[in-house]
Amino acid sequence: MLTDDALAFLREYHLATLSTIGRSGRVHAVPVGFTWEDGVVRVIGSRGTQKFVNAERSGRASVCSVDGARWLSFEGPARVTDDPDAVARAVELYAARYRQPRVNPDRVVLELTVERMLGSASLRA
Repeated sequence: MLTDDALAFLREYHLATLSTIGRSGRVHAVPVGFTWEDGVVRVIGSRGTQKFVNAERSGRASVCSVDGARWLSFEGPARVTDDPDAVARAVELYAARYRQPRVNPDRVVLELTVERMLGSASLRA
């Protein structure tokens, strides 16, 4: 599904846009840091923020990251959890890619199971 170049891209420091669908049916797109592991995209943040409320309601999300001509987009079912083990794993992955996040007792993780992946030709197998 992903080339070695894509896997390298997913280890580099790149932000992305998380898109969810709001109650009104409009797209809600916000910048996020994200990680990818074994077909799951993870986004950490605070419980109750609009992106997580939308994802919980619709059960779907999309994440797209762009760096010049290189880009990857993931979409699929999404769930939001505060399970301590899931949050700890997401924080560990985030710290490895970006930096150690601040302590946040309201932290949750959005887990997007990748159903569909789009991207620039060099990043797709």
